[in-house]
Amino acid sequence: MAGKAAKGTNRLENDIFKCRDESNWKKIQELAEQLMQRGTGPQSEAMASFFIGESKLEQFLEEHPPTEANINKAKTGLTEAKRYLNNCFTEHGAKAGVTTDGHFLLAKLLYAQGFYEEAITHLDSGGIDRLEEKSLSNRILKILAESFAIKGLCLEKVPLKTTSKTKAANREDQIISYFVQASDLALKYLQEVEKSQGTVGGVVPTGTAGGTVSTVAASSSPLPPNTEYRIGTILENVLQRAPLLMIKSGKLRQAIDQYRNVLRAEETSSTQSLRQTMSRQLAEVLLRGVCETNYIDYEPRIEIKKQGKHWRPNKYSGQSLFMPKTEYEEILLLLFISEAMAVRNAVLDRSPEFQDARIHSYNNVVAVYDLLVFVLARLGQFQTLCESFERAMKFSFEEYHVWMQFSLSLLSSGKHLRATLMLKECARLQPHNSFPCLLAAKVCLENLGNIEQGVEFAEEALNREKRNPQSLLAQCHLVLGVGYALMAEQRRPQSKRAEFKASAFQCFLRAQSADPYFHLPEYHLALHYAEVRQLSKAVSHAKRALELNPEHVHTLHLLALLLSAQKQHGEALQLINATLDEYPNYLNLMYTKAHLEDYCLGPEEALLTSKQMLLQWKTFYESELKSDYAQTGLQRVTSCNRGSFHVRSGDFSDRESGQSIAAAARVEQALSEALQAGAGPLAQPQTGTAGGGSAAGLREKRGSQTLWLLQLQVWLLIAELYLKMEQLSEAEACILEASNIYPLSHQLMVMKGLLHELRKEYYDAKTCFQNAVSINPLHVTALQHLGLVYHYLGSSQLAEKTLRDAVAIDPMCHQSWFNMGKVLQETGDFDSATDCLNTAIQLEMTTPILPFSTVPRTLE
Repeated sequence: MAGKAAKGTNRLENDIFKCRDESNWKKIQELAEQLMQRGTGPQSEAMASFFIGESKLEQFLEEHPPTEANINKAKTGLTEAKRYLNNCFTEHGAKAGVTTDGHFLLAKLLYAQGFYEEAITHLDSGGIDRLEEKSLSNRILKILAESFAIKGLCLEKVPLKTTSKTKAANREDQIISYFVQASDLALKYLQEVEKSQGTVGGVVPTGTAGGTVSTVAASSSPLPPNTEYRIGTILENVLQRAPLLMIKSGKLRQAIDQYRNVLRAEETSSTQSLRQTMSRQLAEVLLRGVCETNYIDYEPRIEIKKQGKHWRPNKYSGQSLFMPKTEYEEILLLLFISEAMAVRNAVLDRSPEFQDARIHSYNNVVAVYDLLVFVLARLGQFQTLCESFERAMKFSFEEYHVWMQFSLSLLSSGKHLRATLMLKECARLQPHNSFPCLLAAKVCLENLGNIEQGVEFAEEALNREKRNPQSLLAQCHLVLGVGYALMAEQRRPQSKRAEFKASAFQCFLRAQSADPYFHLPEYHLALHYAEVRQLSKAVSHAKRALELNPEHVHTLHLLALLLSAQKQHGEALQLINATLDEYPNYLNLMYTKAHLEDYCLGPEEALLTSKQMLLQWKTFYESELKSDYAQTGLQRVTSCNRGSFHVRSGDFSDRESGQSIAAAARVEQALSEALQAGAGPLAQPQTGTAGGGSAAGLREKRGSQTLWLLQLQVWLLIAELYLKMEQLSEAEACILEASNIYPLSHQLMVMKGLLHELRKEYYDAKTCFQNAVSINPLHVTALQHLGLVYHYLGSSQLAEKTLRDAVAIDPMCHQSWFNMGKVLQETGDFDSATDCLNTAIQLEMTTPILPFSTVPRTLE
């Protein structure tokens, strides 16, 4: 080989060998022409001819890589290089030691020209399968690596002359072995080049055809630093193709080992982009082709240093290495490595001249983030996913895909307000896309309580859908209808309320017409008819909704309430029990079950259900704490825990009115903060939580706010049952437990007022009810009992006014009419009292065991 001698016979040859290692082909050609002009002998002429042919070949391939698209150019542009290389196959060339290298380089030339069989012949003539492993110069390492790669690539191109499956399998094994050998030599070559050039901090010399070697250091270029000592298209292709060919041959385990071996090789500045690509590819292979049961963690073999040290790359070793033990550990490690490299090399400059580089770097990063979404979403690690997308924002200007992924991650991690802002930006980026507006409307209505903005988003989504249909018309009408229905609940003038209810009803009908097989419009139509006490139509739509989706738990809940409104309480209880068999963790159903049992079987039986709710709450709480603890170890899988946690913070918190929950929560939060501020300098600062209604006592407890609010509801339910049983001391104990959780809850104040009312402590009861109304002016139960207390204290006019307010808020509540009839009867207004009592009787005939507002206006 031409690299046998470390030095040439004279200074000129030494300079040529030095330039070969630096890939400075233009300089080599000049020096080789000088060597030929000297004419020191036939051996020198043969060597000079070899160097000229090599330099011409490499310079051409730098401009025209050896791809199928450049075959015609290579056939005409490499004629002169081929002539020079053919001059090496003489006796003088053999004595000069360039014959073997000449065969390998001529094979490379023929491969570029598309003459694959001739290339194989020259590789065999050079003895590629008979080479003895030994120390070689950097240039010869690269020639060997390319020769093994070309042998494998040519064997792929040349068809077998037989149809034998055995020979075809042997051919595949042979190709794979050549690719693996080429990969090892390529990595070894890059490591040796970096070592010989004294690379420090990722700065390597970039030898080009243009002459002297330059060094790439820090610059003001917006492109990532060019730290790669290029190994060429052939080796880059083979390094990535070797494991893919193994997968194609059904050797998945072998392919994974090949990926791992390449990634375990000591990193060089030239392999950073390769490491990023192969890390992502291995993560994708593990995701698609490996499951937890057949995953085998990486166990590096102890290699004997005497074997294969010259042609094998150096690999990381030692006790401090992190070795993944599970499938997800390895996948996340690979993706985080790939992400770090991709983000670092991202092109930020928006100038037109960097557009191609910017698009390329962006696509590399997005490919990694798409895989991260699959993995981290499956593990429930949405906070980690949000942090990753935070890093992506710096190069995602005007990129809808990343912004939408970030929005969905924020939603999944519970950061609804910021997610809405992101969705608003997505809507701006794609002005014809209705989905971002529709999703933002859902978030505003379901999570933020911002009904006005939710309606605005829904109207915009509907307008966009009409202009550019995306099969979301029914969804847009449905969300807009829910928004109008929620706005109706917040409007005090009856005319305004009726107007919004009518608009909501029309939206539900349009949604039903747009998609007759969509169950949610039927559900909301049933809820609308239930609220206006048209029970037969409500039952009809509820049954239709169940036909379309038999597992929709809210429809089952609504149907149970409809049965109770028809005074079929036994059937309603049976339906609730059957539903709880399918959804044993749904606390809203258990809450309704307790009230049905109280009506049908007595409060003692309802108490048992309430205690079951406490046990269920304990299970939720322990699962929440375990999930929070495991979240730090990237081991969290929340599908089993979160999937069973079927409850919303406002589903049965204000069951009498179902209105103004967000406003009441904000007042409670302000009172809690004032109370906390009054604690003096000893008060410890607390971390706020998402959403309103975080009392001081609630904030100090571990676990989510929703969980503690649920426990509060259960204690208040138990207290209510004890009050019905006239066990006032037990009820007071339950109220004390609730006070420890949420001392400034308006619902708690109502329960305290009821306790004082039963004890005939009317002044204390009045104070409690007034406090509750101050926090939530639309709480119907508080107004009802406040009116009665005023009446008991002799303030009949004030009692009448308070009860009229309650009737104005919820004219379908029979208890408000009944209480007002009692007050008017005592004041002597018998005609009005009779009308009120008649209205109460008529409404009571269609009143469910719990208000229909107990069932949420869900969009799921």
